[in-house]
Amino acid sequence: MMAMLGDILAAARDTVGRIEDWLRHADPALAEQAAEAARACNLSLDGYARMAVADFSRYADEEDWATLMSGLRDSADPGIICLAAMVHWRLVAAAACSAHSTPPAQGVAHG
Repeated sequence: MMAMLGDILAAARDTVGRIEDWLRHADPALAEQAAEAARACNLSLDGYARMAVADFSRYADEEDWATLMSGLRDSADPGIICLAAMVHWRLVAAAACSAHSTPPAQGVAHG
């Protein structure tokens, strides 16, 4: 069964384990990079992916969204493309910005 964009976004909020399965199936190399980043943040891969989705929805600019939408347009599996793009974006953003390289402390706004 193909994951759709709404499935990915809902899963990012509500499930454990399924996101990791989707990502490892879609892009094993990206999943491993994300798993390493997750360990550095003391998170599971699911937690890191959820953070990537949340951060993308909060911090991605118009160009990031346009790139994502272009990738989704012709995709046979938009949910996987969306998840992978958001995780990749988070990995790049974290490398480029020290404010995004570690998760915020509890109760501290992240921006």
